[in-house]
Amino acid sequence: MNSHGKTLPPTLFVGAGRMASAIVRGILDSGRAGPEKLYCTCGNDLTGQHLAEATGIHFAEDPGSILSTVDLFLLACKPQQLKDLPASLFTGTSGKLVVSILAGIPINRLSALSPLARNVVRVMPNTPAQIGKGISVYASRDPLSEEDQSIVESLLSSMGSVVSLPEDLMDAVTALSGSGPAYLFEFTRILTEAGKDIGLSNEVSSELARQTIIGSAALMESRSDATPSELVDEVTSPGGTTEAALQSFGNNFERVVVEALRAARDRSRELSSL
Repeated sequence: MNSHGKTLPPTLFVGAGRMASAIVRGILDSGRAGPEKLYCTCGNDLTGQHLAEATGIHFAEDPGSILSTVDLFLLACKPQQLKDLPASLFTGTSGKLVVSILAGIPINRLSALSPLARNVVRVMPNTPAQIGKGISVYASRDPLSEEDQSIVESLLSSMGSVVSLPEDLMDAVTALSGSGPAYLFEFTRILTEAGKDIGLSNEVSSELARQTIIGSAALMESRSDATPSELVDEVTSPGGTTEAALQSFGNNFERVVVEALRAARDRSRELSSL
């Protein structure tokens, strides 16, 4: 173990898109593994070659040739590509730790593909992982050994925070933290449009909205002692402008957010059963 976390075993990334690239860079930046221990493969595009060239990791044109070398098998392709992966790839997972970041793919389906894997772990990360500010939630088929838990948490902590939960909560996690960044981006867009409606230019309104969101998030991170409600109270003066805005929300804002998360959760359940 180094000062940045547990050293990871030789790892194969199946997929080389944005999230896989974020994980690879997080691993390298944190010192959890050197490029000589990381391999990637992909489908018919050039993302694998590009990731290898950019980071110095190995590109495995024939992943079957290196399956005996790796101990950690990380599924990071698009969920719809799973059915097109060769069966020989999964045969090579016997005795290995399989980790999947494929949205909506349940553990039982992953286990059916890799029945001889020593364990199968399903992960829901989110896009702030690209800058090391994400949060990843994981669930495993079987209780993880101390060694494998250390590997999984070291791997995921290279992208940010890590939480372990039962798989039956993964659809709710998807609705909140998996899809959550899009809600914040959409609120920023709406805030910008509202600023324009009350007289600000697009440039000024955009800058004010973005920096307000960024600064408020940073303040909330620095004030871990305060709840969101307490931070609201710090901004809100009785009879003031903030109070007027919050009163205009009524119960509608909370209702809309709750309904949105329920819709996302229900859709995640539908996708998981396909």
